[in-house]
Amino acid sequence: MQLFYAPAIDKEQSTFTFDKDESKHIIRVLRKKEGDILFVTNGRGTLFETRISLASDRSCLTDIVGYTDKEQTPFRLHLAVAPTKMNERYEWFLEKATEIGIHEITPIICDHSERKVVKTERFEKIIQSAMKQSLQLHLPQLNEPITLKEFLKQDHQGALYIAHCEDDQTKELLKNKIQPQENYLLLVGPEGDFSPVEIKIALEKGFKPVSLGHTRLRTETAALVACHSFVFANE
Repeated sequence: MQLFYAPAIDKEQSTFTFDKDESKHIIRVLRKKEGDILFVTNGRGTLFETRISLASDRSCLTDIVGYTDKEQTPFRLHLAVAPTKMNERYEWFLEKATEIGIHEITPIICDHSERKVVKTERFEKIIQSAMKQSLQLHLPQLNEPITLKEFLKQDHQGALYIAHCEDDQTKELLKNKIQPQENYLLLVGPEGDFSPVEIKIALEKGFKPVSLGHTRLRTETAALVACHSFVFANE
């Protein structure tokens, strides 16, 4: 099945028209024609079955044949991850985390961050593409970049964790801390790790220090290992 993403499609509609860019892709690139079935999600858990009624490469019109809803998972995973120096590494993380099943992502700017400016427009497109490729019906929420210190001022609920590289006798393996069907928030720092001040503030805010294993991981690798650990524990 090929999945299309259209946030504007609604259950109350009987027809739906794709925008110009998507219409061109459907008709000219995919060579779809009238009568063909297209599956569309609004990114909010609904899968629409539509049939092309007007195969125009400017405004492809479809009839909505039916729809089904998919409930969200009984857990929610939010990763707050520092942008990497090389942008493509962070983009790789976004793509793979979306495929695995992340719910929310926040780029956090830390004291040791080498990349301080982040543009999320391309990130959003990568997430949308990964959602369609992996046939998921819920689009992960991508938040605007924020400094870690400002992020820690917010009210965060659920199980709170921070993965840092400092020696800490209280750190436990993340896999041993995860309880199924909870809301999780994990902080993953930049290449230079969190600063001691940032770690101190996070611990004071109730974040528990965790280890992702016995080797030192890159930022994007650590985030992906954590993502898989949370999702796997909830299978």
